[in-house]
Amino acid sequence: MRPFARMVGVLLIFCSAALSTVLSQSPVGREVAVPRHLQDGEEFAVSLRHLLAHGERLFTAAWTIDEGGGRPLTKGTGAKLSDASSPLEFPRNFNRVSAPDANSCAGCHNLPFGIAGGGGDIVANVFVLGQRFDFVTFDATDETPTRGEMDESKLHTRLQSIANSRATLGMFGSGYIEMLARQMTEDLQTIRNSTAVGGSRKLVSKGISFGTITRAADGSWITAGVQGLAAPSLATTGSATPPSLIIRPFHQAGNVVSIRQFSNNAFNHHHGIQSTERFGIGTDPDGDGIKNEMTRADVTAVSIFQATMAVPGRVIPNDPEIEEAVLLGEQQFASIGCTSCHVPALPLDKQGWIFSEPNPFNPASPPNLLVGQAPTLNVDLTSDELPSPRLKPSRGVVMVPAYTDLKLHDITTGLPGDPNIEALDMNRLAGSSEFFAGNAKFLTRKLWGTANEPPFFHHGLFTTLRQSVKAHDGEAKSSRVAFDALSQYEQDCVIEFLKTLQVLPPGTRSLIVDEHGRKKRWPPRSEDSER
Repeated sequence: MRPFARMVGVLLIFCSAALSTVLSQSPVGREVAVPRHLQDGEEFAVSLRHLLAHGERLFTAAWTIDEGGGRPLTKGTGAKLSDASSPLEFPRNFNRVSAPDANSCAGCHNLPFGIAGGGGDIVANVFVLGQRFDFVTFDATDETPTRGEMDESKLHTRLQSIANSRATLGMFGSGYIEMLARQMTEDLQTIRNSTAVGGSRKLVSKGISFGTITRAADGSWITAGVQGLAAPSLATTGSATPPSLIIRPFHQAGNVVSIRQFSNNAFNHHHGIQSTERFGIGTDPDGDGIKNEMTRADVTAVSIFQATMAVPGRVIPNDPEIEEAVLLGEQQFASIGCTSCHVPALPLDKQGWIFSEPNPFNPASPPNLLVGQAPTLNVDLTSDELPSPRLKPSRGVVMVPAYTDLKLHDITTGLPGDPNIEALDMNRLAGSSEFFAGNAKFLTRKLWGTANEPPFFHHGLFTTLRQSVKAHDGEAKSSRVAFDALSQYEQDCVIEFLKTLQVLPPGTRSLIVDEHGRKKRWPPRSEDSER
C-alpha cells in the first residue's frame, strides 16, 4: 500500500471511530450549535463540499455555554483577567465594548443578501482593542488597570479612547487577497536577502513600491525608507534578525497575516471559543469547564470557507445615461490619481490561485498553525466547485480586480482631533507611548464590493461614497483636491463608477452584469455605444 493511501485509510478509520464516539453520546437535553467537531486529520479525509459546509456551520454557529461559549477567566487577548475574583459570568458574560460581544460570526458578517462572511451595519462595528479589558464599565472609581475603566497607564478612559470603533468588512475574495500578500511578501524578502552590507535595494512587487531597505556597514538593517508596512513587519534587533517585511492584508490597520490568524483571534475575542492550536489540546485556560472547544481541523474548515467565498464584481445598468457616466467616471478616477493606491488589479502568477493551509508566514506567537505542524491542505480558488463568480487564469495569470495596493497609507490631516485618526495603534505594544499615540495609517480599502457593503471608511461613520472620497487627506490629498476641482457632473460620474463595484447576488456566474444579473460586456464596443 502506498504511503498516501495508507495515511488516508488510517484517517478514515480514525474519523469513523471519532464519529461513532460522538454519536454514542445522547442528544437529549444538549444545547449546542455544533454537535460534532472535526477531529484533527479529518480535514484531509472529507470532501471539499463537506469541509466548506462544516466551515460555514462554524461561522454561523450561535455558540452556547454548553460548548465553551464565553471565557470566564480570560480576556479577549487570551491573557488572564486583571481581577479573577470577578469572572465573566452572568450577568457579566457579554460586553459590547470589551466582549464577548456576539453569538456568532455571521451576527456581524452578513451583508449584503444575508451572506455569512459578508460585511456589517454600523450596529456591528467592533471595538478593536477593547478586549484587553476584563469588563468595560467606565466606572471612574475603579482604579485597577484594564479591569473596568482605567487603562494601562492608569489614566481614565472614555468610549472614544478605550478602543477603535471599526466597520465590519466582508471576506469576499479573501483567499485571493491572502495569496497576493504571500507572493508580495516573498518578493520583498527575496530583495531583502540580496541586499549587500552597506547597500540599499528598492522594494518592489507586482509594480507596487514599498520604498527602500538599507543595510549599514555593520550589517544592521535600516527600515526608515520602507513604506506601507506595519510596525511588526519592520521590527529588527540587529544584523542576524532582519525585518520580516510581511504584508498583513487583514484588519484595516494591517495587523493580521492570514485568515487563519484572524479566525483564531476572533473566535476567542468575540465568542470565547478557544482553538486548540492557540491554547493547547486538553486545556481549559478560560475556566469554563470545556476543553478542546475548536479543533485544528475546525479552524482549517472555517478558514477555507472564508478563503473560497465568491469574489465581488460589477453591476452596470442598461441605461445609456448611466453607462456614459460610468465610463467617464472610471476614466476620471484614474486621471485624478486614485488608481495610484486603488490599483485596479494585481496579478497572481506561479499558480498563486492554489490556496494552501497553513500560511507559511503565520506568526508563532501567539500560536497559529505553522508549516510542518500538519499536512498542507490545498484548494484551487478557480474551481467551479466553489461559489461563483470565480476569477480564472489567463496565460498563467489571474488578475485580481480588488482596487488596492495592500499598503498602509496615512489619509488623515495629521492634526490633533481629526476624527479619522484612531485613538490607539494596534500595531504597537499595548500600554506603550506609541500605542497611545494613535493610528493614522490604514490599508488601502479594497474597493471591489464596496458599493453594497455600507457604511463606509474604516470607522463606518459615512453613509455615502461621496463622503468617503471627500474625507481623503494626507497622502491622498492631491487626489481629493483634484476631485474637488472636477465639475459637478464629473464628480457624479466618479460616484456612479464606484456604485458599480458590488458583491453580486448568490449564484451569479459573470463578474460584470446588468441590473437583471445578465452578463454584460464592459467596456462597451464602439459600435455598441453608437447604437
